[in-house]
Amino acid sequence: MANMPMHVALVSEMDANDLSLSDLTTVSAALSKQVARDFAPIWGVTATVDAFATLDDVPPGYWPVTIKDDIGNPSASGFHTDKNGNPFALVQFSASWSLTASHESLEMLADPFGNRVVSSLSPDDNTTRVEILVEVCDPSEDSKFSYTIDGVVVSDFYTPSYLDPLTAPGVRYGFTSALTKARQVLKGGYISYHDLSSDHWFQITFFGTKPEVVDLGILSTSGGQSIRAQIDRMTRVPVLERGLPKTDKMVTRARTMMKSVDAGSNAKAKMWRAQIRDITGKK
Repeated sequence: MANMPMHVALVSEMDANDLSLSDLTTVSAALSKQVARDFAPIWGVTATVDAFATLDDVPPGYWPVTIKDDIGNPSASGFHTDKNGNPFALVQFSASWSLTASHESLEMLADPFGNRVVSSLSPDDNTTRVEILVEVCDPSEDSKFSYTIDGVVVSDFYTPSYLDPLTAPGVRYGFTSALTKARQVLKGGYISYHDLSSDHWFQITFFGTKPEVVDLGILSTSGGQSIRAQIDRMTRVPVLERGLPKTDKMVTRARTMMKSVDAGSNAKAKMWRAQIRDITGKK
């Protein structure tokens, strides 16, 4: 039986002068290509990513990833669920907002409701049996591990094998070559897991000079918030909250690539317009 398709809406709640519909659709096209070409074959999902100018345009059945120029509380960035339990995400606009939108879209598709866990060994001691929260972009979320699609910066993500108890030779653990081991956390990333004996949630974070274990305490979904929504609120990741500066190497490299893509697009558009004029006989 085929998977039921999931539908992500990339939405702007900003002034068109700050984020044009053209830019929104360009990023949406790149995310759609990432999902169809890179993510779906690995994670076995069927999904679309479509751009909409405002939330009023989003049809029922879509999960919105909404870009705003100011989300107020930085902890509001990331994954949420509405009063009906359906997922949505908020993204702070920045020079690297496409990286955050990619991150949120992929994690939403891998775990739409924010509570999916996989039993494995603790990434801390490699002996204790724990439940790891499925957050496919977090361990390699730093911009240095991202890649580009048609000049748009998108997030790296791990494969299902990343959650295996043991590392094996010849196994692909991430889409790019950044992740090389099961349950590895790269600099700028983190992993969250549930210790069954204490009922506490823990993280291994690598935001400083070395990885650290953080005790998040007991988390519960009885208040209506998923585990992922609670963890997103408790975990401050500057690259996702504030974005990268325009001078960042990844941003400038993507901007250069985008100019090349634009030149090709403009040449194609010129050819198509000429053919349309020939067919219709109108300028």
